Amino acid sequence: MYKNLAGRAVLAWAAACFLSPAFSQPQASKEPLKIGFVYVTPVTDAGWVRQHEEGRKAVDAALGGKVSTTFVENVPEGADAERVIRDLAQQGHRLIFTPSFGYMEPTLKVARDFPGVKFESITGYKTAPNVAAANARYYEGRYLAGIAAGRMTKTNVAGYVAGFPIPEVLQGINAFTLGMRSVNPDAKVVVVWLNEWFDPPKERDAAMALFNQNADVIAFHTGSTAVMAAAQERGKLAVAYHSDMRKIAPDAQIVAVTHQWGGYYTERARAVLDGSWKSGNVWGGVKEGMIRVGDFGSKVPKAVQQEVLARQKDIAEGRLQPFRAVAADVRDNEGHVVIARGAHLNDEQILKINWLVEGVQGRVGR
Repeated sequence: MYKNLAGRAVLAWAAACFLSPAFSQPQASKEPLKIGFVYVTPVTDAGWVRQHEEGRKAVDAALGGKVSTTFVENVPEGADAERVIRDLAQQGHRLIFTPSFGYMEPTLKVARDFPGVKFESITGYKTAPNVAAANARYYEGRYLAGIAAGRMTKTNVAGYVAGFPIPEVLQGINAFTLGMRSVNPDAKVVVVWLNEWFDPPKERDAAMALFNQNADVIAFHTGSTAVMAAAQERGKLAVAYHSDMRKIAPDAQIVAVTHQWGGYYTERARAVLDGSWKSGNVWGGVKEGMIRVGDFGSKVPKAVQQEVLARQKDIAEGRLQPFRAVAADVRDNEGHVVIARGAHLNDEQILKINWLVEGVQGRVGR
Protein backbone atom coordinates (compact mmCIF):
# COMPACT_ATOMS: atom_id res chain seq x y z
CA MET A 1 0.00 0.00 0.00
CA TYR A 2 2.79 2.41 0.79
CA LYS A 3 5.70 1.29 -1.35
CA ASN A 4 8.37 3.74 -2.47
CA LEU A 5 10.78 3.18 -5.34
CA ALA A 6 13.50 5.22 -7.02
CA GLY A 7 13.06 8.22 -9.23
CA ARG A 8 11.31 10.72 -6.95
CA ALA A 9 12.24 14.43 -6.74
CA VAL A 10 11.92 16.54 -3.65
CA LEU A 11 8.68 18.44 -3.10
CA ALA A 12 10.16 21.90 -3.60
CA TRP A 13 11.48 20.98 -7.04
CA ALA A 14 8.25 19.26 -7.96
CA ALA A 15 6.10 22.17 -6.90
CA ALA A 16 8.14 24.55 -9.01
CA CYS A 17 7.95 22.29 -12.04
CA PHE A 18 4.31 21.24 -11.63
CA LEU A 19 3.06 24.79 -11.29
CA SER A 20 5.03 26.38 -14.12
CA PRO A 21 3.15 29.32 -15.72
CA ALA A 22 4.28 28.08 -19.11
CA PHE A 23 1.68 25.33 -18.86
CA SER A 24 -1.14 27.60 -17.72
CA GLN A 25 -4.39 27.18 -19.64
CA PRO A 26 -7.19 28.43 -17.40
CA GLN A 27 -10.24 26.19 -17.33
CA ALA A 28 -13.00 27.66 -19.45
CA SER A 29 -15.89 25.99 -17.69
CA LYS A 30 -17.37 27.59 -14.56
CA GLU A 31 -18.58 24.22 -13.34
CA PRO A 32 -16.85 23.07 -10.14
CA LEU A 33 -13.88 20.79 -10.67
CA LYS A 34 -15.01 17.28 -9.76
CA ILE A 35 -12.35 15.50 -7.72
CA GLY A 36 -12.52 11.82 -6.73
CA PHE A 37 -10.67 9.94 -4.00
CA VAL A 38 -10.39 6.15 -3.76
CA TYR A 39 -9.74 4.63 -0.31
CA VAL A 40 -8.41 1.14 0.33
CA THR A 41 -10.13 0.70 3.72
CA PRO A 42 -13.23 2.12 5.37
CA VAL A 43 -12.91 5.67 6.67
CA THR A 44 -12.16 5.23 10.37
CA ASP A 45 -11.37 7.68 13.17
CA ALA A 46 -7.63 7.33 12.66
CA GLY A 47 -5.16 5.68 10.31
CA TRP A 48 -3.93 5.80 6.72
CA VAL A 49 -7.29 6.50 5.10
CA ARG A 50 -8.29 9.02 7.78
CA GLN A 51 -5.30 11.19 6.86
CA HIS A 52 -6.28 11.18 3.19
CA GLU A 53 -9.86 12.01 4.14
CA GLU A 54 -8.51 14.97 6.11
CA GLY A 55 -6.64 15.95 2.97
CA ARG A 56 -9.86 15.85 0.96
CA LYS A 57 -11.57 18.04 3.51
CA ALA A 58 -8.66 20.49 3.33
CA VAL A 59 -9.24 20.81 -0.43
CA ASP A 60 -12.92 21.60 0.19
CA ALA A 61 -12.05 24.16 2.84
CA ALA A 62 -9.41 25.89 0.73
CA LEU A 63 -11.18 25.95 -2.64
CA GLY A 64 -14.85 26.03 -1.67
CA GLY A 65 -17.26 26.24 -4.59
CA LYS A 66 -14.48 25.85 -7.16
CA VAL A 67 -14.41 22.12 -6.46
CA SER A 68 -16.76 19.25 -5.76
CA THR A 69 -15.11 16.30 -4.04
CA THR A 70 -16.26 12.77 -3.36
CA PHE A 71 -14.73 9.50 -2.19
CA VAL A 72 -15.27 5.76 -2.49
CA GLU A 73 -14.10 3.77 0.52
CA ASN A 74 -13.08 0.17 1.20
CA VAL A 75 -11.97 -0.54 -2.37
CA PRO A 76 -9.68 -3.61 -2.66
CA GLU A 77 -6.55 -3.31 -4.74
CA GLY A 78 -6.81 -4.94 -8.17
CA ALA A 79 -9.85 -5.37 -10.42
CA ASP A 80 -12.24 -3.60 -8.04
CA ALA A 81 -9.94 -0.59 -7.95
CA GLU A 82 -9.85 -0.36 -11.73
CA ARG A 83 -13.65 -0.50 -11.88
CA VAL A 84 -14.07 2.27 -9.29
CA ILE A 85 -11.40 4.52 -10.82
CA ARG A 86 -12.97 4.05 -14.26
CA ASP A 87 -16.42 4.85 -12.90
CA LEU A 88 -15.14 8.10 -11.39
CA ALA A 89 -13.58 9.11 -14.70
CA GLN A 90 -16.77 8.28 -16.60
CA GLN A 91 -18.78 10.35 -14.10
CA GLY A 92 -16.85 13.47 -15.05
CA HIS A 93 -14.19 13.65 -12.34
CA ARG A 94 -11.28 15.54 -13.84
CA LEU A 95 -8.82 14.87 -10.99
CA ILE A 96 -8.62 11.51 -9.22
CA PHE A 97 -6.41 10.66 -6.23
CA THR A 98 -5.62 6.97 -5.69
CA PRO A 99 -3.73 6.64 -2.36
CA SER A 100 -2.64 3.01 -2.19
CA PHE A 101 0.35 1.32 -3.79
CA GLY A 102 -1.81 -1.46 -5.24
CA TYR A 103 -3.83 1.17 -7.11
CA MET A 104 -0.84 2.17 -9.24
CA GLU A 105 -1.36 -0.23 -12.15
CA PRO A 106 -5.18 0.17 -12.26
CA THR A 107 -4.67 3.94 -12.25
CA LEU A 108 -2.27 3.78 -15.19
CA LYS A 109 -4.61 1.49 -17.10
CA VAL A 110 -7.61 3.78 -16.68
CA ALA A 111 -5.51 6.87 -17.41
CA ARG A 112 -4.67 5.57 -20.88
CA ASP A 113 -8.38 5.59 -21.72
CA PHE A 114 -9.03 9.05 -20.23
CA PRO A 115 -6.21 11.36 -21.39
CA GLY A 116 -8.18 14.45 -20.34
CA VAL A 117 -8.37 13.34 -16.69
CA LYS A 118 -5.52 13.99 -14.25
CA PHE A 119 -4.56 11.18 -11.86
CA GLU A 120 -2.46 11.27 -8.69
CA SER A 121 -0.93 7.90 -7.74
CA ILE A 122 -0.12 8.30 -4.06
CA THR A 123 2.65 5.88 -3.01
CA GLY A 124 3.00 4.73 -6.60
CA TYR A 125 6.17 5.35 -8.59
CA LYS A 126 5.16 5.03 -12.24
CA THR A 127 3.99 8.11 -14.10
CA ALA A 128 2.38 9.00 -17.43
CA PRO A 129 1.52 12.30 -19.14
CA ASN A 130 -1.69 12.45 -17.08
CA VAL A 131 -0.49 10.47 -14.03
CA ALA A 132 1.67 11.99 -11.30
CA ALA A 133 3.13 10.11 -8.34
CA ALA A 134 3.72 11.31 -4.78
CA ASN A 135 4.81 9.88 -1.47
CA ALA A 136 6.28 11.01 1.84
CA ARG A 137 9.49 10.34 3.73
CA TYR A 138 7.83 8.40 6.51
CA TYR A 139 11.22 7.17 7.71
CA GLU A 140 12.08 10.66 9.01
CA GLY A 141 9.17 10.46 11.44
CA ARG A 142 10.12 6.90 12.36
CA TYR A 143 13.62 8.01 13.40
CA LEU A 144 12.15 10.67 15.67
CA ALA A 145 9.67 8.21 17.17
CA GLY A 146 12.60 5.88 17.83
CA ILE A 147 14.25 8.57 19.94
CA ALA A 148 11.10 8.84 22.06
CA ALA A 149 10.85 5.04 22.36
CA GLY A 150 14.51 4.75 23.32
CA ARG A 151 14.01 7.24 26.13
CA MET A 152 10.78 5.67 27.39
CA THR A 153 11.52 1.93 27.34
CA LYS A 154 12.45 0.18 30.58
CA THR A 155 13.02 -3.29 29.13
CA ASN A 156 15.10 -2.05 26.16
CA VAL A 157 12.81 -4.09 23.89
CA ALA A 158 10.50 -2.55 21.30
CA GLY A 159 8.03 -4.44 19.15
CA TYR A 160 7.19 -3.63 15.54
CA VAL A 161 4.10 -4.93 13.73
CA ALA A 162 4.87 -4.76 10.01
CA GLY A 163 2.67 -5.18 6.95
CA PHE A 164 4.80 -6.28 3.99
CA PRO A 165 8.62 -6.44 3.55
CA ILE A 166 8.78 -3.66 0.96
CA PRO A 167 11.44 -0.90 0.98
CA GLU A 168 9.16 1.68 2.59
CA VAL A 169 8.43 -0.58 5.56
CA LEU A 170 12.10 -1.59 5.87
CA GLN A 171 13.07 2.09 5.82
CA GLY A 172 10.73 2.67 8.75
CA ILE A 173 11.93 -0.26 10.82
CA ASN A 174 15.56 0.68 10.27
CA ALA A 175 15.08 4.38 10.95
CA PHE A 176 13.09 3.63 14.11
CA THR A 177 15.85 1.31 15.33
CA LEU A 178 18.60 3.81 14.51
CA GLY A 179 16.71 6.55 16.33
CA MET A 180 16.10 4.34 19.33
CA ARG A 181 19.71 3.19 19.57
CA SER A 182 21.03 6.75 19.10
CA VAL A 183 19.87 7.44 22.66
CA ASN A 184 19.78 3.86 24.02
CA PRO A 185 22.52 1.65 22.50
CA ASP A 186 21.21 -1.42 24.34
CA ALA A 187 17.78 -1.26 22.71
CA LYS A 188 16.56 -3.94 20.30
CA VAL A 189 13.51 -4.17 18.05
CA VAL A 190 11.54 -7.38 17.47
CA VAL A 191 9.55 -7.50 14.21
CA VAL A 192 6.42 -9.50 13.40
CA TRP A 193 5.40 -9.65 9.72
CA LEU A 194 1.69 -9.88 8.92
CA ASN A 195 1.65 -9.77 5.11
CA GLU A 196 -1.51 -7.70 5.51
CA TRP A 197 -2.10 -3.96 5.50
CA PHE A 198 -5.44 -3.97 7.31
CA ASP A 199 -6.49 -6.85 9.54
CA PRO A 200 -7.31 -5.56 13.03
CA PRO A 201 -7.55 -8.99 14.72
CA LYS A 202 -4.17 -10.07 13.32
CA GLU A 203 -2.64 -6.70 14.22
CA ARG A 204 -3.89 -7.06 17.79
CA ASP A 205 -2.64 -10.64 18.11
CA ALA A 206 0.80 -9.64 16.85
CA ALA A 207 1.00 -6.81 19.37
CA MET A 208 0.02 -9.11 22.21
CA ALA A 209 2.66 -11.63 21.14
CA LEU A 210 5.31 -8.91 21.19
CA PHE A 211 4.28 -7.76 24.64
CA ASN A 212 4.67 -11.36 25.76
CA GLN A 213 8.27 -11.19 24.48
CA ASN A 214 9.13 -8.39 26.93
CA ALA A 215 8.43 -5.46 24.62
CA ASP A 216 7.15 -2.49 26.62
CA VAL A 217 6.86 -0.09 23.66
CA ILE A 218 5.54 -0.88 20.21
CA ALA A 219 5.36 0.63 16.73
CA PHE A 220 3.51 -0.55 13.64
CA HIS A 221 3.13 -0.17 9.89
CA THR A 222 -0.42 -1.35 9.29
CA GLY A 223 -3.70 0.40 8.66
CA SER A 224 -5.85 0.19 11.79
CA THR A 225 -5.69 1.32 15.41
CA ALA A 226 -5.61 -2.25 16.77
CA VAL A 227 -1.99 -2.09 17.95
CA MET A 228 -2.68 1.09 19.89
CA ALA A 229 -5.75 -0.46 21.52
CA ALA A 230 -3.71 -3.52 22.49
CA ALA A 231 -1.05 -1.34 24.13
CA GLN A 232 -3.73 0.53 26.06
CA GLU A 233 -5.24 -2.76 27.22
CA ARG A 234 -1.90 -4.18 28.37
CA GLY A 235 -0.65 -1.01 30.03
CA LYS A 236 2.24 -0.68 27.56
CA LEU A 237 3.50 2.21 25.42
CA ALA A 238 3.01 2.71 21.69
CA VAL A 239 3.90 4.97 18.76
CA ALA A 240 0.87 6.04 16.76
CA TYR A 241 1.19 5.99 12.98
CA HIS A 242 -0.65 7.92 10.28
CA SER A 243 -2.82 9.82 12.82
CA ASP A 244 -2.91 11.02 16.40
CA MET A 245 -4.48 8.08 18.24
CA ARG A 246 -4.79 9.38 21.77
CA LYS A 247 -8.56 8.86 21.65
CA ILE A 248 -7.92 5.13 21.25
CA ALA A 249 -4.90 4.90 23.52
CA PRO A 250 -4.85 7.88 25.89
CA ASP A 251 -2.41 6.27 28.32
CA ALA A 252 -0.36 4.26 25.84
CA GLN A 253 0.55 6.80 23.17
CA ILE A 254 3.97 8.36 23.58
CA VAL A 255 4.09 10.15 20.21
CA ALA A 256 2.44 10.12 16.79
CA VAL A 257 4.00 10.10 13.33
CA THR A 258 1.35 11.84 11.23
CA HIS A 259 0.97 12.28 7.48
CA GLN A 260 -0.20 15.65 6.21
CA TRP A 261 -1.73 15.51 2.72
CA GLY A 262 -3.91 18.63 2.66
CA GLY A 263 -1.30 21.02 1.33
CA TYR A 264 -0.25 18.77 -1.52
CA TYR A 265 -3.80 17.87 -2.51
CA THR A 266 -4.88 21.50 -2.50
CA GLU A 267 -1.96 22.65 -4.65
CA ARG A 268 -2.60 19.89 -7.17
CA ALA A 269 -6.28 20.82 -7.38
CA ARG A 270 -5.34 24.48 -7.89
CA ALA A 271 -3.00 23.41 -10.69
CA VAL A 272 -5.84 21.66 -12.51
CA LEU A 273 -8.07 24.69 -12.03
CA ASP A 274 -5.55 27.12 -13.53
CA GLY A 275 -4.32 24.74 -16.21
CA SER A 276 -0.77 24.40 -14.86
CA TRP A 277 -0.97 20.74 -13.77
CA LYS A 278 1.75 18.47 -15.13
CA SER A 279 3.02 15.03 -14.26
CA GLY A 280 6.01 14.34 -12.02
CA ASN A 281 7.25 12.68 -8.83
CA VAL A 282 7.18 14.08 -5.30
CA TRP A 283 8.92 12.68 -2.22
CA GLY A 284 8.49 15.14 0.62
CA GLY A 285 9.13 14.85 4.32
CA VAL A 286 9.47 16.92 7.48
CA LYS A 287 10.94 19.90 5.62
CA GLU A 288 8.00 20.06 3.22
CA GLY A 289 5.38 19.57 5.94
CA MET A 290 4.24 16.15 4.72
CA ILE A 291 5.48 14.35 7.85
CA ARG A 292 5.09 15.62 11.39
CA VAL A 293 5.93 14.13 14.78
CA GLY A 294 4.17 15.35 17.92
CA ASP A 295 0.94 14.68 19.85
CA PHE A 296 2.89 13.47 22.86
CA GLY A 297 1.16 11.41 25.49
CA SER A 298 0.85 12.46 29.12
CA LYS A 299 3.56 10.05 30.29
CA VAL A 300 6.30 11.61 28.15
CA PRO A 301 8.56 13.97 30.14
CA LYS A 302 8.99 17.49 28.83
CA ALA A 303 12.70 16.88 28.33
CA VAL A 304 11.97 13.98 25.97
CA GLN A 305 9.38 16.02 24.08
CA GLN A 306 11.83 18.87 23.65
CA GLU A 307 14.57 16.50 22.49
CA VAL A 308 12.33 14.95 19.82
CA LEU A 309 11.11 18.34 18.60
CA ALA A 310 14.69 19.63 18.45
CA ARG A 311 15.74 16.66 16.32
CA GLN A 312 12.69 17.25 14.11
CA LYS A 313 13.92 20.80 13.52
CA ASP A 314 17.38 19.40 12.74
CA ILE A 315 15.87 17.16 10.03
CA ALA A 316 13.85 20.03 8.58
CA GLU A 317 16.96 22.21 8.37
CA GLY A 318 19.19 19.47 6.97
CA ARG A 319 21.45 18.98 10.01
CA LEU A 320 20.24 15.43 10.70
CA GLN A 321 19.87 12.61 8.21
CA PRO A 322 18.52 9.33 9.62
CA PHE A 323 20.60 7.23 7.22
CA ARG A 324 23.96 8.89 7.87
CA ALA A 325 26.75 7.06 9.74
CA VAL A 326 28.31 9.67 11.98
CA ALA A 327 30.54 8.07 14.63
CA ALA A 328 30.85 4.51 13.30
CA ASP A 329 29.88 2.20 10.46
CA VAL A 330 26.23 1.19 10.33
CA ARG A 331 25.82 -2.56 9.92
CA ASP A 332 22.88 -4.75 9.08
CA ASN A 333 21.75 -7.42 11.52
CA GLU A 334 23.96 -9.99 9.78
CA GLY A 335 27.11 -7.93 10.39
CA HIS A 336 27.63 -6.41 6.95
CA VAL A 337 28.54 -2.72 6.65
CA VAL A 338 25.63 -0.96 4.94
CA ILE A 339 26.66 2.65 5.60
CA ALA A 340 30.35 3.44 6.07
CA ARG A 341 31.34 5.94 8.75
CA GLY A 342 30.99 9.46 7.44
CA ALA A 343 28.76 8.41 4.55
CA HIS A 344 25.02 8.55 4.04
CA LEU A 345 22.51 6.82 1.80
CA ASN A 346 21.25 8.79 -1.17
CA ASP A 347 17.59 8.70 -2.22
CA GLU A 348 18.09 5.87 -4.70
CA GLN A 349 19.76 3.73 -2.03
CA ILE A 350 17.07 4.52 0.55
CA LEU A 351 14.35 3.59 -1.90
CA LYS A 352 15.98 0.20 -2.51
CA ILE A 353 16.63 -0.80 1.11
CA ASN A 354 16.33 -4.59 1.45
CA TRP A 355 18.07 -5.18 4.76
CA LEU A 356 17.41 -4.82 8.48
CA VAL A 357 19.79 -2.80 10.60
CA GLU A 358 21.77 -4.07 13.58
CA GLY A 359 19.52 -4.16 16.62
CA VAL A 360 16.54 -5.65 14.77
CA GLN A 361 15.64 -9.22 15.60
CA GLY A 362 14.18 -11.00 12.61
CA ARG A 363 14.66 -11.30 8.87
CA VAL A 364 13.16 -9.52 5.90
CA GLY A 365 9.69 -10.97 5.55
CA ARG A 366 10.13 -13.54 8.32
